[in-house]
Amino acid sequence: MENDKQISVEIAYALPDVQRIIALDISEGLELAAAVKQSGILEEFPEIDLDSSKVGIFGKLKKANTILREGDRVEIYRKLIADPKQVRKDRAAQGKKTRKGGGNATE
Repeated sequence: MENDKQISVEIAYALPDVQRIIALDISEGLELAAAVKQSGILEEFPEIDLDSSKVGIFGKLKKANTILREGDRVEIYRKLIADPKQVRKDRAAQGKKTRKGGGNATE
C-alpha cells in the first residue's frame, strides 16, 4: 500500500567553511537514509559515506532506518579531527606549566 501523503524535512551538512541545508518534501514513512539519498546531498558532497557517517535529528543520534516525521532536520555529522577531551586535557596541561614557578624567580 503506497502512501501519497507528503511531509517536509531538511537535510543538513556542514564543513568548516560551508553549510548546506536542503528543504525536501518526501513521502510520509520514508526512512532517514532514503531521504538523505533523495536530497542529492551525497552528489554535492561525495566525501560523505552514509554507511560510516553518524546521523541525527536535531542533534540526537539516530539510526539510518529511523522513520522521519514532519519538520525533522536530518544532520549528517563529520568525523572529528581532534578528540575534544584530549584537546581540553592538553590545554589544561599547558596552563599548569605556565603557572608553575611563577613566584620568585631570584633566590
